[in-house]
Amino acid sequence: MADRRPEKSCEQACESLKQQDYEVAVKHCTEALLSLSQYPPAHLPEPCQAQIDRIKIETLLYRIASFLQLKKYGQADEDCRHVLGEGLAKGDGSFRAVLCCMHLKGKLQIVSNVLSKSLMGESL
Repeated sequence: MADRRPEKSCEQACESLKQQDYEVAVKHCTEALLSLSQYPPAHLPEPCQAQIDRIKIETLLYRIASFLQLKKYGQADEDCRHVLGEGLAKGDGSFRAVLCCMHLKGKLQIVSNVLSKSLMGESL
């Protein structure tokens, strides 16, 4: 994957989330997802597809957290269906691997905090 725009947008979304700039985080996430949609999965070597899947899962998690903070529950729910439906349906462990990688890089904590608050019914 020579085009680094999706990965850069994903990183910018993470930074925006850390700074609690949720509208900007959503913007970066959407840019990343639009860039990723230009790659047809059938025509990519497996390592490239794995990288695209990683960026997509990470981006969707950031966007879900941002939507929850912005109280856009319908949009968060839609992204949940994508990330969980597609990620878990594969059954190849890639979803779990992305979560582990995010955890090791310290990127999962902010998403985890928002999701925990939402699940426990605390105000966001």
